[in-house]
Amino acid sequence: MDGVWWMVVLGAAAAGFVQGLSGFGFSMVAMSFWAWALEPRLAAVLAVCGALTGQVVAAATVRRGFDKARLLPFVLGGLAGIPLGVALLPRLDMDAFKLVLGTLLVLWCPAMLLARQLPRITAGGRVADAAVGLSGGVMGGLGGFTGVLPTLWCTLRGLDKDVQRAVIQNFNLAMLLVTFATYAATGLITRATLPLLALVIPAMLVPSLLGARLYLGISEARFRQIVLGLLTLSGVAMLVASGPKVLSRLG
Repeated sequence: MDGVWWMVVLGAAAAGFVQGLSGFGFSMVAMSFWAWALEPRLAAVLAVCGALTGQVVAAATVRRGFDKARLLPFVLGGLAGIPLGVALLPRLDMDAFKLVLGTLLVLWCPAMLLARQLPRITAGGRVADAAVGLSGGVMGGLGGFTGVLPTLWCTLRGLDKDVQRAVIQNFNLAMLLVTFATYAATGLITRATLPLLALVIPAMLVPSLLGARLYLGISEARFRQIVLGLLTLSGVAMLVASGPKVLSRLG
């Protein structure tokens, strides 16, 4: 059991730093550690709790670029998506889900990193933003992956780093709060999870503050490189964790 606890602490610390720096990514980084040691639904609960704590810290320390009108469609779409994700969680093959998502990230994000000029999407307006928010809500219900697609979308929208971070940060905060409350209401948070939750929160606090402090000094271009690089690495981690399991079942 000691090995599991150390894995939880290391995953929470690494994920907290990444979230503080980028405004998202706690679940993706944490799951790259926890997928090897924890049952998927337990890992999902811990990831949502840690990510929610990190967003509360970030909201208190980084307050640039907030735009209520831009944020609202994402939040409304996300709120509609969370119940769908929670309903799917006990029924979905999480390894297959991670394999598909990891493949998407590994193929798309490096292409964006290598492009001299990122493609910019201007069509769709608030309806498209709400649809992306819906997808983020579904993925949040599945384990706290709220920021993956909205972050990629905001990058393609060409938003500056402060506006993008404000959208993702506050979107994640709203989605994770509702997701965690839903987990509690549906009985996913049990007495057995409490000791691990008590490890996650303190383990990620200081790294999250360090990441947020570092964010304040980075450039626009560097921020986009960090975001796309993190998305790529999270995709690789998902493939490594889920690929062998899916292939073994197929064989």
